[in-house]
Amino acid sequence: MHPNSIFRRNSIDLDIAALKARAFGALVVSGDDFPIVSHIPFILEGDDTLLGHIVRNTPMAKAIQDRAKAMMIVTLGDSYISPDWYGVDDQVPTWNYVAIHVTGRVVLLPHEGLDSTLAAQSKELEARLAPKKPWHSEKMNPGVYQRMQRSIVPFRMEISDIQSTWKLNQNKEPEAIEGAAHAVKESGFGLNTDWIANEMLAAKEAKDSS
Repeated sequence: MHPNSIFRRNSIDLDIAALKARAFGALVVSGDDFPIVSHIPFILEGDDTLLGHIVRNTPMAKAIQDRAKAMMIVTLGDSYISPDWYGVDDQVPTWNYVAIHVTGRVVLLPHEGLDSTLAAQSKELEARLAPKKPWHSEKMNPGVYQRMQRSIVPFRMEISDIQSTWKLNQNKEPEAIEGAAHAVKESGFGLNTDWIANEMLAAKEAKDSS
């Protein structure tokens, strides 16, 4: 997380909403010799539990067998910021980004809980594709879904803390933020740059009204 407190968003509700919207991140646990990382989809159950699944018989599955401490790192967007975009002198290049770190203990769930975990994930994610008719496991040929399930295992993370960085040039004057935001949209240099630009403009409006 960024050390400058101006970039640390205080509203946990906004972080929770962003996590639910993104639904994908990097699960990190400590291995014997080095960190183990799995890039996986997830859903939130309430505000204090994260549900997902991982591949069985992997270093990640082994590492989280005993209520391991873990972190889910979620990146929502980022963009390079050129000093020329501010319209003021004596600036340096930087990178704007929004990232959320979720920490807690990860618990492997019994295989019997896999059906409900997968059903909850697919139901929530398919709903975002409306008006498309949602996919469901009954569309698969008999036995195929069950065979595929043998290679994965469900887990839940009992969330103990959520920290976030929303670095959107809040340390600049409103006019500088606005100029950089429009340039971000035009350049497209980064991840989810339209969203980052809109968040920068929201930060600019917040400074205008403060």
